[in-house]
Amino acid sequence: MSFAVVTLKKGEGRTLKSGGMWIYDNEIDSVMGHFENGDIVVVRDFDGFPMGKGFINTRSKITVRMLTRDPDGVIDRDFIKERVTRAWEYRKKVTDTGSCRLIFGEADFLPGIVVDKFSDVLVVESLALGIDRLKPEILECLQEVLAGDGIRIRGIYERSDAKVRLNEGMERAKGFIGPAFDTKVAIEENGVKYMVDVENGQKTGFFLDQKYNRLAIQKLCKDAHVLDCFTHTGSFALNAGIGGAAHVLGVDASQLAVDQARENAVLNHLEDRVEFMCADVFDLLPKLEKEGNTYDVVILDPPAFTKSRSSIKNAVKGYREINIRGMKLVKNGGYLATCSCSHFMSFELFTQTLHQAARSAHKRLRQVEFRTQAPDHPILWAADESYYLKFYIFQVCDEY
Repeated sequence: MSFAVVTLKKGEGRTLKSGGMWIYDNEIDSVMGHFENGDIVVVRDFDGFPMGKGFINTRSKITVRMLTRDPDGVIDRDFIKERVTRAWEYRKKVTDTGSCRLIFGEADFLPGIVVDKFSDVLVVESLALGIDRLKPEILECLQEVLAGDGIRIRGIYERSDAKVRLNEGMERAKGFIGPAFDTKVAIEENGVKYMVDVENGQKTGFFLDQKYNRLAIQKLCKDAHVLDCFTHTGSFALNAGIGGAAHVLGVDASQLAVDQARENAVLNHLEDRVEFMCADVFDLLPKLEKEGNTYDVVILDPPAFTKSRSSIKNAVKGYREINIRGMKLVKNGGYLATCSCSHFMSFELFTQTLHQAARSAHKRLRQVEFRTQAPDHPILWAADESYYLKFYIFQVCDEY
């Protein structure tokens, strides 16, 4: 079988050569041979040196996503089974696999696809044309590998409904792969029970990447009054409650999320101590400050304020504003947990923004710890897009 050959421009492919997985449109000198978008191609450097194989899509700025560095590698079922097996063996070593991310795209050398496991249900998000073609085999292989450990998957739901599919010339897709099933799935994490709505929840239904960050705040919350901002379905708030908080207020702008959070509080018998309200956090925090409210622990887990380099300036303003407000609501000697889930908000920029916020709020920060995403979302060095979550816990002290 002959493959089309992609040749890089001289001096290009720096990301690829340092260990990354992507080749951008402006790095390519030529594409020789017949191909259709989504096909496997051979990649060569400007001088003909073989770089490996990936799949091509000329509609996307990321024109080639690499699958293997072996130019003679065969992309078949055995190849996929080996990738999937390695991904599962890794998860068994590093995380609680009751609910976890099984496949994390580029970081598992299967670019453009994410598969989450919620108890006995899989949720798949496919964001690239080439991997979409391999999706059925990836899911089959996953089920086979899990069955080898006695885990039976009762259903698969697709959440390939993100806007970025349009950049690949693909339509959004959402629905059952295989037989229908109840899309409300019960899971347990860190001793907290949740009902995950894989059909209507954000992204794949639940944010697994904060698993151990949620656990880290439990020890801070004994007998504490806690404010959890951007609570979504209540995960940080409920961890605070399980950790023994005297009272927790969780806030989110989505009524659907707040309704689900309240259901989760009842599931955990925490409804007497953990309450939720639907409000815009940016509007609420100044109001709470004006009323003289303070908290032992404030948690800020906002959505990504930026999904592109062009909007970073506005994102910095948003992060600075929310952290100034949050710091002002922390009692002297209390704690702030704050994070950014935007890849474009780098560690350095986020850290600098928090420093500026502390100065503006006239607070001093004592760092308790810095964390990133859970290890089932591995960070592949040189694939910068795989490192996105930055999470700090600080003790907040008045200036004196």
